[in-house]
Parts: sequence; C-alpha cells; structure tokens
Amino acid sequence: LDHAAREHWARELVTRWADGRETRTTWAGVARDSKKLAQALERMGMKPGDRIATIGMNHSPHIVAWYGAIGMGGVIHTINPRLFDEQLIYIANHAEDRILFYDKCFQPIVDRLKPEWKTIEHYVVFDGAGADGFEALISQEDGNYVWHEGPERDPCMICYTSGTTGNPKGVLYEHRSTMIHAMAEVAPWVFDMSCRSVILPIVPMFHAAAWGLPFAGALAGAKFVYSAVNDPKVLCELMNQEKVTHSAGVPTVWLGMFQHMDATGDAPKYLQQVT
Repeated sequence: LDHAAREHWARELVTRWADGRETRTTWAGVARDSKKLAQALERMGMKPGDRIATIGMNHSPHIVAWYGAIGMGGVIHTINPRLFDEQLIYIANHAEDRILFYDKCFQPIVDRLKPEWKTIEHYVVFDGAGADGFEALISQEDGNYVWHEGPERDPCMICYTSGTTGNPKGVLYEHRSTMIHAMAEVAPWVFDMSCRSVILPIVPMFHAAAWGLPFAGALAGAKFVYSAVNDPKVLCELMNQEKVTHSAGVPTVWLGMFQHMDATGDAPKYLQQVT
C-alpha cells in the first residue's frame, strides 16, 4: 500500500454503489484512510491478533478496512453474507470477531443475528451517514500512524469455507503467503497486471480474498473499478465507461455477460485479461 501511495498515488479506485452513486478515491487516499482506520481501531481497544470482521460487497471502504485492520496487526475476517444464519453465527463466534464493518443493505442480517454473536463489541456501517458510519469513525483521526511490525508468518486474514460437511472451516492467511501470492499474480504469465491496468473484480471480496486482487493491484499500482451489484448491464457499462482491461469472476458471471451481449449487442470493448 505504501508503494502504491508513493509511486501511483493518483491512480483511482472507483465505486458504483447499489443506488447508482459513484465515488472516487486514489491510492493516496486509501493509504491515508487506512492509517486513520488503524488509529481508530487502536482507540477502540483493538490489539494485534484481534479479528476484525466485514460483511460487505466490493467497494473502496472495504479495501480501507482490509489495509487498516491488517496494518495495525489485526486479522481481517471477511464473512460471506450468502451463508445460512447458523453458519454466520458459528463463524463469527468461532473466529471471536470483535468488530463488524458491514454494508447497510445487510442490516437485516445484523439485526437478526446480533443477539447470537457473543464476541462482537462494535458495529460500523460502511455506507452509513450517522455517528455509527465508517466516515464518521475515521474522520476523528489524523492519519499520523506507523504500521505495526511483526513476523512475516503472523496471520493477516481469515476466511471460512462454504459447501463443506459440518461447520465451515477457517482458513488462515499469513503476511508471507499473501505477499508471495500478490507477486505471483502480477506476473505476465498469470494475470499480467501493471500500473496501466484497469481492474474490475467481480469475484466478491468475501470470497478467497477476492483472489488476492486487492493486494496485487496495490503492488502493480493499477486502477480499480468496483460495483456493489453484479448486474451484467451495469458491469458492461462500467467496463466501457472506465476502460476496464482486466476482470475476474466465476463462470456464471460470464454466462450472464454473454446473455447480455447477445440480447443487446453491447459488449466490453477494452478487456484484455479475464479470469
């Protein structure tokens, strides 16, 4: 993140929200806000090794939550909102999450399960406008923060499986493995990413660390384009508006895009790399 902010500070991160709004920030802005969040987390009593959870779609505040939590030594825990209630209860309690950041569209999940989550002490709404909102939280800090230093094999992220027998299984990511994955992903023979790349990840940030793209994108200094909804029409429009060169999603995403292309004649014009 420091590299992206220093060398590619003006490269944008664009978010199209579910209500049609668009917000824009830069790698410099993400670095600043991540340091503010790290300060806020420490002020709230978080310590290295504490689990900090998110239930959110793809957007720039979600990236800030990742880097801010990891940067103060915490372990970011991305929760898949599509799981059953009993699984959501189990994984938050099993991980012993202390804070939950979430999109307001998932408020019904939070309201329903809050009494069952035994370790979560604070709830923050990514796109909330009030005192419990993400912007209100980080606005109290000055961003004058030095990242936490620790062993490279310390944990930085935890994700839980789905579709397995029994309870979901926690998978722990280390700083070392995450860095190696990012370095491999930018390679020409893998995802071929550079500072000229414009990436629209459709794979959710709660799914296997969005295949590592938030980390590899910072390493490359790429531009990110995010959509909080995965409607093919919206995605195609965004791809052409922002001249997206790289995208990533499961086969059903691309089948939906092909159907949109067949029905409308509209198609992504700048894509070079699709996974």
